[in-house]
Amino acid sequence: MTDHPEHSDRPRHPGFSEEDVQREVTELQEKSETAARLFDIRRIIGGLFVVYGVIVTIVGITDDDAAIDKAEGVNINLWTGLAMLLLGLFFLAWLKLRPTAPPPPPVAPGDEPSE
Repeated sequence: MTDHPEHSDRPRHPGFSEEDVQREVTELQEKSETAARLFDIRRIIGGLFVVYGVIVTIVGITDDDAAIDKAEGVNINLWTGLAMLLLGLFFLAWLKLRPTAPPPPPVAPGDEPSE
């Protein structure tokens, strides 16, 4: 290696300082965490079950006697809709009570544990 500054250990990026790069990395990590919380599978499953549960419950409430007789006297749409609604609410409550854990903080090069 020579003593020229362009051969230092850190690559130089014209127009970007170290603070700019760190700020960009921090912003991308925050966006990634937000996307992970937004697309949590419990939110998607819970939301779909609530929506479908409401629809099937309404169909069950408005069923006529012929549809109930076809199911041997059981209002299957009403019971299935209520069960779907409860399952969806369970998933949403689970999401609210046990949110996803935040990722561990990044380890700085000097903070590594020694063995």
